Amino acid sequence: MAELGLKENDFKNPVVHWVDARLPIFTAMEKEYRAFPTPKNFNYFWNFGAIATVNLLIMIASGVFLAMNYDPSTAGAFDSVHRIMRDVNWGWMIRYIHMNGASLFFLLVYVHIFRGLYYGSYKKPRELIWMLGVVLLLLMMATAFMGYVLPWGQMSYWGATVITSLFGAIPVVGHAIVAWLWGGFAVGNPTLNRFYSLHYLLPSIIVGVLFLHIMALHTVGSNNPLGIEVKGPQDTLPFHPYYTVKDSVGICVYLIVFAILVFFLPHLLANPNNDIPADRLMTPPDIVPEWYFLPFYAILRSVPNKLGGVTLMFWSVLILFVLPWLDTSPVRSCRFRPIMRWLWVLFVADVLLLGYVGSNQPIGIFILLGRIGTTLYFVHFLIFVPLFGVLERPLPLPESISKRVLGGGALASAAAAARPTEKA
Repeated sequence: MAELGLKENDFKNPVVHWVDARLPIFTAMEKEYRAFPTPKNFNYFWNFGAIATVNLLIMIASGVFLAMNYDPSTAGAFDSVHRIMRDVNWGWMIRYIHMNGASLFFLLVYVHIFRGLYYGSYKKPRELIWMLGVVLLLLMMATAFMGYVLPWGQMSYWGATVITSLFGAIPVVGHAIVAWLWGGFAVGNPTLNRFYSLHYLLPSIIVGVLFLHIMALHTVGSNNPLGIEVKGPQDTLPFHPYYTVKDSVGICVYLIVFAILVFFLPHLLANPNNDIPADRLMTPPDIVPEWYFLPFYAILRSVPNKLGGVTLMFWSVLILFVLPWLDTSPVRSCRFRPIMRWLWVLFVADVLLLGYVGSNQPIGIFILLGRIGTTLYFVHFLIFVPLFGVLERPLPLPESISKRVLGGGALASAAAAARPTEKA
């Protein structure tokens, strides 16, 4: 092998050995997903990244099958969706999987984000991991919005009309952007074709950014609930079998919940108005986006000025890019930051409040609640996070993960002594 310039490996299977000597994919998988050292104190909130990845694969697979039977035209889109439900073998199940998978995908990612906020996973040296995660969120939002338009029901048409019109508030180039998105002077057949093409393309970009996200994670290593760096082999476990098993348990539980939603409550998270064909002459009384957009929709409506509302809505996501530099505390985890722990709870409650406000018409008390919620949202990032990073007195950090998990003494010594055996 050496004479031929091929790399030696330890795989006993001759086929695997032959392939890996020429294309070391199995060596890479061994390094990154089997022997990769991970902190030994992960809790189940660290499962959500793996579950979200599985959900992404489900969404891509179901989307490919739906695309085989979908008609991307204003004349045939609505009927083709219902033909999939009635006439295509298992079409109803595939559509319900795709439809509910989108909602669950956002739920998983939001939990993943809030976990990162609580445990300080955005701080040095993981800034790039966090920023790539924000890019993934933006791509998900764009993909979900374009996918919501494809059934061409009432909410699809009017949602597309309202959201694309917002770009007209951008000075100078706004109207040109709207005209490009529409492909004409109103939302119509060119718009649907554009959204169908982009909805099919963006998941490939999401997979690419996800690959970079994971590469960055495996370069600097994972954060952990204590928010301290590993001090040595005694603080880590190989990813397989410890966390592959743990992730498998989380994935199985998630798939059970997914199946219950698909088979028993498929329309729980859907808007019934989207089962009505699009009619440009009849505006629905309530134009409400999907639940995962509601907090941002509330921020948009909290400002009476259109440009101001659009600006705040975009900045509500973009501000996450600079969060690693806004947080001035040297301590990562809110476990050791008593003030920030309660501010995190207040922030989660504020996002839930904005979601509730966004689901109601902007009248009466909901106007006031939306403005209060929007103010608290930005105050949290621009004032609370940098200010209490300086003023807060954190609790003492543990010496190491191993000492905190095993309590030191005999258990820690025994675990350290067993490490070479486990590795072998």
